[in-house]
Amino acid sequence: MGDSPITRPSLLVRIRDMRDTQAWSQFVEIYAPLIYGFARKHGLQDADASDLTQDVLRVVAKTIRGLDYDQQRGSFRGWLFTVVRNKLRNFMTRRRPYDQGTGDTGAHKLLQEQPAPEEDPAALWDQDYERQLFACAAKQVRSRVQEATWQAFWQTTVQGKNGKEVAQELKMTVAAVYLAKSRIMAQLKAQIRQLREE
Repeated sequence: MGDSPITRPSLLVRIRDMRDTQAWSQFVEIYAPLIYGFARKHGLQDADASDLTQDVLRVVAKTIRGLDYDQQRGSFRGWLFTVVRNKLRNFMTRRRPYDQGTGDTGAHKLLQEQPAPEEDPAALWDQDYERQLFACAAKQVRSRVQEATWQAFWQTTVQGKNGKEVAQELKMTVAAVYLAKSRIMAQLKAQIRQLREE
């Protein structure tokens, strides 16, 4: 297990320096999958969603130096959501003249198979952000703990197995399984808190 992470400057402040590759790597690890996933959920193919993600990251890189962050006016994530939504709208508008509907039975069937539109894209954006934050935190915490400790947490918490079953499988005591679960949960909460502060 590693030392507890030191408190670092705000990620938004750090990415103002284009040479801070560590900050940019962390930023991209959190936000690129969020942007890409949003684009895919709104009908973009893989390559188009990747292009849109790169466009949004370029906008962030260009504007972050001059971005005057004020919590009273809204969150950074809210601003980023607006940028993503506008880029998506622009992409769809540019593409629209070239898309022609056929009106045949196959096209009609395909339209009927499409899922119903989401009720609130902003709420979905926030849910996806929370999932991505958890994934980043889990990756970081998992790299600092022994595999058996991680598996004790994962199997009891995520997979829903009972402690006795996991203890037998991992050759641990039931108490050790629940202790591992508790410690990993604490580390995840701390890591998520740190990522949010940045």
